[in-house]
Amino acid sequence: MNEIYADHAATSYPRPPQVVQAMIEYLRDIGCNPGRGGYRRSINAARMVYETRALLADFFHVPQPEQIIFTPSVTYSLNLVLKGLLAAGDHVLISSMEHNAVVRPLARLAAERGIEVERIPCNADGTMNPLQVRQALKRNTRLVVLTHASNVTGTILPVYEVGEILAKTDTLYCVDVAQTAGTEKVDFQDLQCDYLAFTGHKGLLGPPGIGGLCLSERALYVTQSLVEGGTGSRSEDENQPQFLPDKFESGTQNTPGIAGLAAGVKVITQTGLAAVKEQKRNLTAAFLAGLSGLPAIRVYGTKDPDLTTATISINMDGIDNGDLSFMLEQGYGIMTRSGLHCAPLAHQTIGTFPFGTLRFSFGWENTAAEVEMIIQALREIIKEHK
Repeated sequence: MNEIYADHAATSYPRPPQVVQAMIEYLRDIGCNPGRGGYRRSINAARMVYETRALLADFFHVPQPEQIIFTPSVTYSLNLVLKGLLAAGDHVLISSMEHNAVVRPLARLAAERGIEVERIPCNADGTMNPLQVRQALKRNTRLVVLTHASNVTGTILPVYEVGEILAKTDTLYCVDVAQTAGTEKVDFQDLQCDYLAFTGHKGLLGPPGIGGLCLSERALYVTQSLVEGGTGSRSEDENQPQFLPDKFESGTQNTPGIAGLAAGVKVITQTGLAAVKEQKRNLTAAFLAGLSGLPAIRVYGTKDPDLTTATISINMDGIDNGDLSFMLEQGYGIMTRSGLHCAPLAHQTIGTFPFGTLRFSFGWENTAAEVEMIIQALREIIKEHK
């Protein structure tokens, strides 16, 4: 049985061979900590890390490479922002499509620090009117956090329009691009945001365990570090360095992950972001067209391939989404994800809480033929369960 991987919103698979090779070469040919020694291998490691920062700075249109810090994940990046910035009395705005990586840290901060969290209600298809953000701003609104695209429906939120609104205020702005980096336009300067939180293992085609955060100059000064320790700089000082990237990068870095991330970004830039986006758009359009001919299927989100990533959630009449996921994998080798996708707010918004949906998400290795095979599999399951 052939396998079809349709869970790219969780993580990309398979990785490009260039990513695997870059990690092997680092471990085999360098293998040392960056910035911790004056010998050749350590210097080569530091050079590789800096070159990756520069590559990402160019990719995301960040003014200086030092404004990009490496973290273990986008979840860590978001926790750093929320816990390093917010204090008692602060008001925070989020959308009703946010992931638990935002919702759970804020719940804890509300309980422990007394911050006020307000949710901007999105429409049933996951879309949001940016003017709602303007209307919800208060004198004590410290931060607005928005996902660029939902990990449940793929719906793209108006993050650039919100950036225009917030640029006229003192409110800080954080954009979560976990679902869009590597597919959609992500421009730090055009977003006019203070924080851009990303992960390496999804659309950027890197390995698990590597993510990052881009910070504006003002964000550097108002955000506290979560972890302090060795940075390879100012070692004579008991206090943490206060400059980028050292303020937020203590301890041994995931240098094999950084090497793999650099290789993934190079694959995207060499292919062309526009070509990657067009390929995924075509897959999404074909899948939505196929689903439209299956009356037993309910599709959530905008149903417009120009307004969504390559992520589509469905439910089938009469079959639990977990059971449907199992049938697809056992009978057809099709790998999907069912349930709430760590985003219960999004499911409440689109009306699928508490049971969730079955999610299909396509990536750079999927083909039109695979999309047709998935549609045929769904057609057969519907027929068998009439």
